[in-house]
Amino acid sequence: MAKPDNRADNAEHLEQHIQNTKANMQEANEYLAEHAEEISAVDKNNIEEKNERRQNSIAAFQSEVQDEQEQ
Repeated sequence: MAKPDNRADNAEHLEQHIQNTKANMQEANEYLAEHAEEISAVDKNNIEEKNERRQNSIAAFQSEVQDEQEQ
């Protein structure tokens, strides 16, 4: 038997995803600040690109939160 679609806490889950993603971005930025001279340019670029994708994800999550709150 399938579980009923309970979307009551979607906004809460999305907010948690936002906070986790922001924490991951902060951790990556701190790593870059501490180890920028020790890592290759390719690795540094990969971390920076990943943070850009994280920023896009945060924007998408925020849009979903707004949609959930309007329902």
